[in-house]
Amino acid sequence: MTVRILLCDDHAVVRAGLLALLGSEPGIEVVGEAGSGEEAVAMATKLMPDVVLMDLQLGPGIDGVEATRRVTALPGGGVRVLVLTTYDTDADVTRAIEAGATGYLLKAERPEELFAAIRSAAQGRTALSAPVANRVMDHMRGTARPALTARERDILGQLARGLGNREIARALFISEATVKTHLGRIYAKLGVDTRAGAVAVAKEQRLLP
Repeated sequence: MTVRILLCDDHAVVRAGLLALLGSEPGIEVVGEAGSGEEAVAMATKLMPDVVLMDLQLGPGIDGVEATRRVTALPGGGVRVLVLTTYDTDADVTRAIEAGATGYLLKAERPEELFAAIRSAAQGRTALSAPVANRVMDHMRGTARPALTARERDILGQLARGLGNREIARALFISEATVKTHLGRIYAKLGVDTRAGAVAVAKEQRLLP
């Protein structure tokens, strides 16, 4: 069975690369390309592909999450959405899955993993990148760590630059006492007790601004 694909990404170069990649794989056919969320919904309605390969961060208009919600709500419910993005934050993953996405893949995946995920999505089976699967499991177990605030992310960024508390306070126009308070909260949320540990976890989880 040939899996019919609709690509949705607002970068023409990315779409061209995916078109070339998918065109080399037997049993997968790209039937359309969309450069926006609205276009993806309209083309999915017209073409009724098996899978829409959906980026989350699109240009002006509706984003990939809303486009996913509209596509999966089409009559018949036969169009699956496989998110393909560079973002794997808890918020992005949760919103996409709640919107009805069958799978969530990162653009860093190997081609063979993308092909396998497309075939799984076409059959209605969940397809998740390993980092994404771990996040989902953490949420299910109730072990997901609280999200950092914007100010905590700012301070984490300064930590990564090697700045001390006084330098961070000056850079962000806050007091040293406030910096220490935020650091305590950051350590607790990341499950660490040192500055080096906080930076290491932040890099691992892509939390740095």
